[in-house]
Amino acid sequence: MIHDKDYIIRIVKQFSEFLSKMILGGSNGDLAELQRVFDTNMNDTFKMDFETLASKPTEEIVQLINDKDKNHHIPYFELLGHLFYFKNIENPNPDFAQKAKVFYEQYLQTSGVFSMPIVSRIGELNKV
Repeated sequence: MIHDKDYIIRIVKQFSEFLSKMILGGSNGDLAELQRVFDTNMNDTFKMDFETLASKPTEEIVQLINDKDKNHHIPYFELLGHLFYFKNIENPNPDFAQKAKVFYEQYLQTSGVFSMPIVSRIGELNKV
């Protein structure tokens, strides 16, 4: 069971790192390959595609995370912030911007970490 939890956290962190690189424009790979990696990570992490996740109300997504092991909350909230921020950059959408802001704020509150890049993104999202 401990190995399963470690695996889950590793998948979440890898997906979060992938999105961070995408946000910063650090991935210059084949677009089809990047989409395949994104889709695989979505399925591995959330067991659904992005459109299904995005259609859920923010409160329902927060509850899905809160139902998980407490040690998983921080990486999941960071990942969700990155995910909706990235999708909002890709296709500006007020719902994506609001969800990114909520998840980033949840991450900061849960982790107790001060992250200047995330605080800057929240400020950027407040202007949307």
